[in-house]
Amino acid sequence: MSELTSLMEMESMLDSVEKPSEIFGELVFNEEAQRQYLPDAVFEKLQEAIRGQRPITEDIADAVAAGMKAWAIDMGATHYTHWFQPLAGTIAQKHDSFLALNKEGKPIEKFSGKALVQQEPDASSFPSGGIRSTFEARGYTAWDPSSPAFIMETGGTRTLCIPAIFVSYTGEALDYKTPLIRSIHALNKYGLPVVKLFFPEATRIFSTMGWEQEYFLIDEQWYEARPDLILTGRTLVGALPPKNQQLEDHYFASIPDRVLAFMADLEYEAYRLGIPLHTRHNEVAPSQYECAPWFEEANISNDHNQLLMDLMDRVARRHGLRVLLHEKPFAGINGSGKHMNWSIGTDSGRNLLAPGKTPETKLAFLTFFVNVIKAINDWNDLVRASIASDSNDLRLGGHEAPPAIISVYIGDHLQKVIDRLEQSVPDERFLTEEEEAELKMFIHETIPTIFLDNTDRNRTSPFAFTGNKFELRAVGASMNCAQPATVLNTIMAYQLKQFYEDYQALVDKGAKKELAILEILHKYVKESKRVIFNGDNYSEDWVREAERRGLNNIPDTPTAIKAYVTDEAIKLFEETGVSSRREVEARYNVRLEKYAQRIHIEAMTLIEMANQQILPPAIQSLSELAATLNSLPTENAAVRKRYEKLSELVERLNSALEQLQEKVEKAEQEGDLPKQAELYAKEVRPAMEEVRKYADELERIMDDRLWQLPHYREILFIK
Repeated sequence: MSELTSLMEMESMLDSVEKPSEIFGELVFNEEAQRQYLPDAVFEKLQEAIRGQRPITEDIADAVAAGMKAWAIDMGATHYTHWFQPLAGTIAQKHDSFLALNKEGKPIEKFSGKALVQQEPDASSFPSGGIRSTFEARGYTAWDPSSPAFIMETGGTRTLCIPAIFVSYTGEALDYKTPLIRSIHALNKYGLPVVKLFFPEATRIFSTMGWEQEYFLIDEQWYEARPDLILTGRTLVGALPPKNQQLEDHYFASIPDRVLAFMADLEYEAYRLGIPLHTRHNEVAPSQYECAPWFEEANISNDHNQLLMDLMDRVARRHGLRVLLHEKPFAGINGSGKHMNWSIGTDSGRNLLAPGKTPETKLAFLTFFVNVIKAINDWNDLVRASIASDSNDLRLGGHEAPPAIISVYIGDHLQKVIDRLEQSVPDERFLTEEEEAELKMFIHETIPTIFLDNTDRNRTSPFAFTGNKFELRAVGASMNCAQPATVLNTIMAYQLKQFYEDYQALVDKGAKKELAILEILHKYVKESKRVIFNGDNYSEDWVREAERRGLNNIPDTPTAIKAYVTDEAIKLFEETGVSSRREVEARYNVRLEKYAQRIHIEAMTLIEMANQQILPPAIQSLSELAATLNSLPTENAAVRKRYEKLSELVERLNSALEQLQEKVEKAEQEGDLPKQAELYAKEVRPAMEEVRKYADELERIMDDRLWQLPHYREILFIK
């Protein structure tokens, strides 16, 4: 009877679960809410402004603010904030109350168009890379109407969050969103004429994005017992246990109950905020997981990823768990990436990187496909720079992460197409339709036919074509996708501008449209084929082959991000209107400074942990072994050997610590920022690895009773 009752209760509970479609976007001031709270004329004008067809005037802003305030208050919000993404790398917000006093001193709720459009947070403490001095505090946030406002529930309160850009008093961008929006405008400006060659009905194009967010989820007790996780987001010491990920038994396995409860809670919160999460599963490493959404326009998709990372942290705490978004929180096993799927769409509903069926749509696909390859070839080092960070440096090139050599995977089928394009300028017969390939399987006839995609997958490639999009697999899990997306949009805009100029030159000479396009694509393939690689990107042969082809293998961030400040790169950003020279150079300085600061924090944390939590118990263990040796009636070779081994490791660890301290002091005394960052990359990081080597050896041989830090076997396998 009790079992039957339990089953009936479970069925009742499941029946009461809200469908995702019923709660999706309920905390978002989306089109449905706008229609309800805005006058029809205001709604239409707002939609036109979002599409870039008209500016937002003061009267429209006032009307939108009134409707947004009414909606937010009806939803229980008491405050509002401009929600923005400064270069510090976290979401920023300053809350203001709707409460105001009227002329009679009576309390009212107030929210004006001016407050909606612009706010003034103190800018002095945000990274500016030299654009602003500390005593120059003024900065502005400005409403981004293309990304809908939403209600954030935290600490039992509700706050209206208005996505915004962040600029200095003198107008320079101080955030990630502003260059991204500019790059989307550049892509539309220079790409739309090319699109209209094939699809004249299109009036706007934009980049689309879908990120795959990898992360680790560990018990809160282990997190709180590790100073390195608390201060740096990764374990600075830790010996790999005998069983880790080598059996690959965690990958796509059953999701643990406690983790699944977290995922369900996260999805519920995400759906309410309009984040279209679609996938959840175990990843390869123990305690590693992944979620991914449906595609959206790049600006909104990026906002949703930033919002999701904030949600993940808060939801995990409810479950007594902690989310780790660091790219390499545990040595020796997979790190976490954020595979950024990127494509280009039109307002008429076309995906420009989806292979077509007709000659016209095939030619359109080939045009954009080849231009992407050309852009990656020409701006190879800039793409590498866009995914560089102190944490991603630890991930790239190992344990299923792509290497630092940027190449393009296109698969065997498209390789044949590219080879034909390269061999000679093709005629119109090149575009005749081919039969769709089937995958023949010698299995039961009830299994339906599987149709082959036009590419396989290559998990080792940093930039892979995966059927109807490119996947930039080299993005790190904690990164803001706006950074690499801005680069992809910008180099593609610049490339399409060049393509259209080349096309016009041939047409002006009397060339037919199709043949002119094919001639240009033939030329581009010949110029760009070095960047195409369909093999194993992990092999040493590829490293040598890439060098022969002239593709750089850049190991660290200070070296990589120099690509941003070359004359060619600055010209690229300035001509497309994405960033000024001053903005580019400022971001370069911010990234150098952030790199040096983060590794300094890591080094000092490691020194502190070694002195307080590793050496003392090791010395105690030595003392106990010495006492044991002295108490034995006869010499014991095994105990003596253990004592000598432990003594040697203590001495080497202490010596490595002294070397690390000297390297840190040397770096800190360096006044030139690029040189300082280079010292942290070339000297401090290797010195840290030397300390870790001896600390991890001590962990393997010391009495577990004395070891003070949670082991990997506990952190990764016990929940």
